[in-house]
Amino acid sequence: MTIVDPAAGKAVYEADRAHVFHSWSAQGLIAPLPVAGAEGSYFWDYEGNRYLDFASQLVNTNIGHQHPKVVAAIKEQADKLCMIQPAFANDARSEAARLIAELAPGDLNRIFFTNGGAEANENAIRMARLHTGRQKVLSTYRSYHGATANAIALTGDPRRWPNETGVSGIVHFFGPYAYRSPFYSADEAQETERALAHLENTIVFEGASTVAAIVLETVVGTAGILVPPPGYLAGVRALCDKYGIVFIADEVMAGFGRTGAWFAVDNWGVTPDLITFAKGVNSGYVPLGGVVISDAIYETFRERPFPGGLTYSGHPLACAAAVATITAMREEKIVENAKWLGESVIGPELRAMAERHPSVGEVRGLGVFWAVELVKNKETREPLVPYNAAGADAKAMNDFAAACKARGLWPFVNMNRTHVVPPCTTTEADAKEGLAILDEALTVADAFCE
Repeated sequence: MTIVDPAAGKAVYEADRAHVFHSWSAQGLIAPLPVAGAEGSYFWDYEGNRYLDFASQLVNTNIGHQHPKVVAAIKEQADKLCMIQPAFANDARSEAARLIAELAPGDLNRIFFTNGGAEANENAIRMARLHTGRQKVLSTYRSYHGATANAIALTGDPRRWPNETGVSGIVHFFGPYAYRSPFYSADEAQETERALAHLENTIVFEGASTVAAIVLETVVGTAGILVPPPGYLAGVRALCDKYGIVFIADEVMAGFGRTGAWFAVDNWGVTPDLITFAKGVNSGYVPLGGVVISDAIYETFRERPFPGGLTYSGHPLACAAAVATITAMREEKIVENAKWLGESVIGPELRAMAERHPSVGEVRGLGVFWAVELVKNKETREPLVPYNAAGADAKAMNDFAAACKARGLWPFVNMNRTHVVPPCTTTEADAKEGLAILDEALTVADAFCE
């Protein structure tokens, strides 16, 4: 039920501004929207304004807001046992681990739980380094892996710049991106071939015997929703096998239905050595992440202690939410819904918009995981705003986002892109409503085209 209580909203806002320190923000330049409630694909403020959540918050509410089965499971677990430390066995933790391992490909049969995606990547790197006895880790420039020490060094996007120490042992390389190919490729096949050659050269020149892991977002998320071209992930797997390198698939954003598959790697039939996850595993109802571990890496730590842990690893409330989420997604065919929406509604509608709007350079994606890349000129492909634009330089994208919000759509905007990433539970009607609003708002972007 939408709550209309402007006075309460004002109090929430004032308390926030007085005491809350926000991430990734200049504190004096932000005006956070006070949110009164949410349900399904919508959330609303205290003024009675409802927003269709085309961002899934931070691309994590895969099962939608306030799913009754997940809420009930959290309440039931709270009545039974709120907290038990990780050294004990717990039924919710064990069942969550069993279900996740059952969904994972190949022989990835054990789960190390964390509180979120950054910690998952931290621990996956630690496992790879100890398993191989090597130090270096490779990741792409167009990537985001979290904000903790190694995770932010692993990240390729500009959030790394002010955080980097320069002594992380992380090496960046260029992944495939056919629309803006760093390899001047003519087509996807050539992009795959040249991207893999570049990666192998990087391995060789860094010293293959020093490289512990390659970490890839299976489908690059925040940095562009870049779907790997055919053969690329299989090629990475082959290079890892050739040089004894651990292949870590970061599925923090892409996992648990987002691409229309349980894990994004399932779309290409590739089995990594480690998978990191968070977000969609329980839609963030209670913070949870983790690492899915292959049998070979598990054996490294059978009699050798793993030097890492977290007080809240496998928190019972979070794990109960994960069990309820996975169960509901199976029973309600939510992953299948995400796949169908991508193939039958979102993809076709976005491609039609690309024909109508001069500002749309490319659309790409699968499931409920899409990017609309906005440009000043379709021929030159010049981005609508410069890379990492801020202030006046970002006006075109800021105006576009404002147009979406004014019409009741909450977008996910990053650099010169808007990402279409609604919950996996989104109905056809809601998806079409959001896409119609997006279509209208693109006229604002069109005005900045040359």
